[in-house]
Amino acid sequence: MPSLSLTRNAAPAFATVVLDVDSTVTGIEGIDWLAERRGQTVARRVATLTDEAMRGAIPLEQVYRTRLAYIRPRHEDLAALSRAYVDAIAPDCVETVKRLRHAGVQVLLVSGGIRNAMLRLALHLDLDLGDVHAVDVRFDAMGAYVGFDEKSPLSTSAGKGVVVSSLSVARPVLMVGDGVTDLAARASVDSFAAYTGFVHRESVVREADLVLHSFPELADHVLGPHSSAESP
Repeated sequence: MPSLSLTRNAAPAFATVVLDVDSTVTGIEGIDWLAERRGQTVARRVATLTDEAMRGAIPLEQVYRTRLAYIRPRHEDLAALSRAYVDAIAPDCVETVKRLRHAGVQVLLVSGGIRNAMLRLALHLDLDLGDVHAVDVRFDAMGAYVGFDEKSPLSTSAGKGVVVSSLSVARPVLMVGDGVTDLAARASVDSFAAYTGFVHRESVVREADLVLHSFPELADHVLGPHSSAESP
């Protein structure tokens, strides 16, 4: 049996881990959460569009503008969402990200959600803000919504693969997420893990290289089964 010291010195299975945010790092679907602040009619419309896009029934690019047009989030809405993201963080996520980074693994957040609302979450995970890749929303001087970055690939179904391919990251790369927009990055990474800690989408699980139910399982997969005993 290998000694614990040999296990500790073994190289991680992946040099880079790319994490989805909504329903992966945190239990919230950010745009759906914002829609709920606009009442039940808007909430139902937006949630239906989100679910259809995440299941692959319709392309994300067909609904991105529509969802935000229904909501028209203000600056203060995103500030509230940023706090809610932290409050709903996945169990053991902070500790897992800490262990991964301690082992030299690069951790990135790549999301089709709103970047403005994710910066507090990134700081909570002790990540650099430059490690957060998502869609920027713009406001006027009064904090009212005026649009989003329509040039961002992350507002499209295939965008995560495009973004990951454009980044200077060490290989091999593991992508972790819950939706088809995460699965779409499969060709740009070395392995894809379906995360089911918040939601189970059978179409995503079926095509994944592996299924993760928790963040400790992620640590074990990347660092080895004794990683939890080696937390710094």
